[in-house]
Amino acid sequence: MKMSKLDLLAGALVTVIWGANFSVIGLGLQSLDPFLLTLLRFTFCAIPLVFFIRRPRGVSYCTLATYGVLFGAGLWGVVNIAMYNGLSAGMSSVFLQFSAFFTIVLSGLFLNESINRVHMAGMAFAVAGLLLILYLSNKTSTTLGVVLVLLAAVAWSVCNLIVKVKKPADMIAFIVWSSLFSLPVLLLMTLWFEGLRPFENLLEDFTWGAGFSIFFQCYITTIGGYLVWNNLMKKYPASMVAPLSLIVPVSGILASWLFFDERLSQGQFLAIGLVFVGIAIFVNSAKIAVGLARR
Repeated sequence: MKMSKLDLLAGALVTVIWGANFSVIGLGLQSLDPFLLTLLRFTFCAIPLVFFIRRPRGVSYCTLATYGVLFGAGLWGVVNIAMYNGLSAGMSSVFLQFSAFFTIVLSGLFLNESINRVHMAGMAFAVAGLLLILYLSNKTSTTLGVVLVLLAAVAWSVCNLIVKVKKPADMIAFIVWSSLFSLPVLLLMTLWFEGLRPFENLLEDFTWGAGFSIFFQCYITTIGGYLVWNNLMKKYPASMVAPLSLIVPVSGILASWLFFDERLSQGQFLAIGLVFVGIAIFVNSAKIAVGLARR
């Protein structure tokens, strides 16, 4: 199976937006607590839309709850805990993209999707690029933070598998209703780590920048982005879709370069090139495999 050019473009565009989203998150964090920011993000993903959109047919409450808790709390809640423990946003974005490899491996183990030598070569290039980005970064990282983000990457991978197995017909309804189930856990996490302080200061701390950050994360990044992403996961093998997420840290770096005038070294350009080579190998894996077989 080959991914259509339109789907490839849509998937790449979503991951570019996700990369830029880390700058948007930073805008919200200038005035709001990170746990509260995530809670508000998923609150407005669910409310008020859940009152106007019917629960997706063919998807049980158990599936919605599992996906919602893993996605809202297991992914973004855990990333917040990692950043709470000292891991930078940039490093979080790099380590989180290891979910691409976890998704491919899990799909191979549980869904019998093939993983060939071409895929392994693509992984090698992409991992080399990610590790070089990490090595060249001047941001500090912590062992606990790295472990937590890798756990978040596993949670995202399991979410991808849920979508591939259940194949929700109405993806917007699936995202909205699953977001509702993430709220209780996110609320408990906020209270556990921060207490009532973020809620007490909410009106005082809320700014136009925070409002834009919540709107962008909710409707552009989550509902719009995962509408496209989950539909691609439902339609294609994981080995064709998951590697596109490796564009996220690259997009984040390039966004900082374009909009915040951050300089990129030759090593960083090399790292970006390695990631794109890995993605190109994944995207063209079928063609490459056929060419190798003819030799």
